[in-house]
Amino acid sequence: GEDDFVIGADGGCQTLSAYHIPFSFAVGDWDSGEMPQVRETLTVPVEKDDTDMMLAVKEGLKRGYTEFHLYGGMGGSRTDHTLANIQTLIYLARRGATGYLYGKDEIITVLTDGEMTFPNPEGRLSVFASGEASGVSISGVKYPAENISLSDGFPLGVSNRFTGREAHIKVQKGTLIIVTGKDI
Repeated sequence: GEDDFVIGADGGCQTLSAYHIPFSFAVGDWDSGEMPQVRETLTVPVEKDDTDMMLAVKEGLKRGYTEFHLYGGMGGSRTDHTLANIQTLIYLARRGATGYLYGKDEIITVLTDGEMTFPNPEGRLSVFASGEASGVSISGVKYPAENISLSDGFPLGVSNRFTGREAHIKVQKGTLIIVTGKDI
């Protein structure tokens, strides 16, 4: 929309340009491509603590944004970057923001101490704990759960299914990583 703030993160700038998606801010160490000619850029050293994606997210948070859609950060040859981007979603959720990581056939989001509704979802759903999560309830799915605990040491929430009616996920305390098909 008009109020969207699109940030290109390093090599993602070339992808945005290739798809003719305008962006006004670019961040990176430019090890994946040339620095683009945009209104604002942030150049960082190659050796740094934050990934380019995390730097982009921090910039968005600094500017007051609370909803983030991350593209190009999953499903490639770098599983380490996919995991880093899931951790970036956790970072957002623990700061009161919502992030969505888009892959070829799935979307990942994270929920901390709260609830999320999916209006008319189809397809698969998996819910994993990051650490310990208690008071987890999942409704409107093939295998509902009420007030259970999940741990990152056992994948109890894998391979559930949406049923086409409104689905609801709640966690009273803790963080959940939610993986869905693209058809939510």
